[in-house]
Amino acid sequence: MKSPLRKRVAYLTSQYPKVSHSFIRREILALERLGWEVHRFALRGWDAELPDVDDRTELERTAYVLNKGVLSIAWAVVATMFAAPGGFWRSFTMAVALMRRSDRPFFLHAIYLAEACWLARELARLQLSHLHTHFGTNPTDVALLVNCLTGISYSFTVHGPEEFDRIIGINLQTKVERAKFVVAISSFGRGQLMRLIHPSGWNKIKVVHCGVDERFLISSVLANAANKLVCVGRLCEQKGQALLVSAAARLAGRGANFELVLVGDGENRPIIEQLIRDHQLQGKVRITGWADGEAVRREILDARAFVLPSFAEGLAVVLMEAMALGRPVLTTYIAGNPELVVHEENGWLFPAGSEDELADAMHRCLNAPVSVLQAMGERGARAVAEQHNVQTEAGKLSALFAHALEA
Repeated sequence: MKSPLRKRVAYLTSQYPKVSHSFIRREILALERLGWEVHRFALRGWDAELPDVDDRTELERTAYVLNKGVLSIAWAVVATMFAAPGGFWRSFTMAVALMRRSDRPFFLHAIYLAEACWLARELARLQLSHLHTHFGTNPTDVALLVNCLTGISYSFTVHGPEEFDRIIGINLQTKVERAKFVVAISSFGRGQLMRLIHPSGWNKIKVVHCGVDERFLISSVLANAANKLVCVGRLCEQKGQALLVSAAARLAGRGANFELVLVGDGENRPIIEQLIRDHQLQGKVRITGWADGEAVRREILDARAFVLPSFAEGLAVVLMEAMALGRPVLTTYIAGNPELVVHEENGWLFPAGSEDELADAMHRCLNAPVSVLQAMGERGARAVAEQHNVQTEAGKLSALFAHALEA
């Protein structure tokens, strides 16, 4: 008789928990509700404040590789060299091959190999036989090296856009080819991955959407007539908040009455604050800094609509959250966005980088009747409920893990 499946899996990320990675936490918790035992590993922690209590709980449940110290990791390397010389040689050879094509320096690949030695021993101690990572960057380098060391299978989720910007530099093709399966968060993402490998391997690339936190799923949609627009996200070049401030200045020049709230923080905050001063928008635009999930929810519900003028994107979870709360969204016609946002059905789409088109979309939104906002909000909430239910998507991932463990 076949023994029952042991539903146990390891997760590895570069940093976890992290404010902008709440979707990983939701995925893990949803898997645990399905009976999976999930062991969390991260290469390092996040130094900034964690405003969400759920993230602070995850902090206590996560093992950090680099926190183990130089001596512990060095001992793992030496022990692996003597206990499994064949595996160590395969992993070393792979590390050198990755380094030759990489956009990162040699010493980082040496660190990845050392991290893989420590993690491989820990996975063996815990009797874990499959490792899943998020993002095709350095966590997946480590997972690939663990696979070379021990034969432990791995899979990973690709989000974009960074992975697609650096396909050669991060050796994405090799990682896809060696993985048991690969998850894309949108059909667009799957298409980008299909470009990398022979058609015979396309079946290993699956679409599993990011799920929405249940606190954002509401039973009834009620439009908000306020002239407030909200943008949530890291203040960085790819999210386009600098362009959003410039478009807001254009609206203000037309005499429009509105408030724009930027929820988040990041490296571009000084630039954005200077733009606000340059355009004399201090009375119309404000930055809140990082906020926990409940505060984000309140900001979205208090707004007329949600705006995210990204220059590059995978498929932003915050778009789903805003739509789940019944808010029309204004976003760019890029990547996976049009798979969820339908122009003038549940939001407005506009070309990335166009200040004119962004300002026009904001103007149309601010002047749309409440009845139009209501209908858009209802259609958006239905789309999210159908495509981004966290338990439904976790069920797809659960089936993939089960198949990987049984193979």
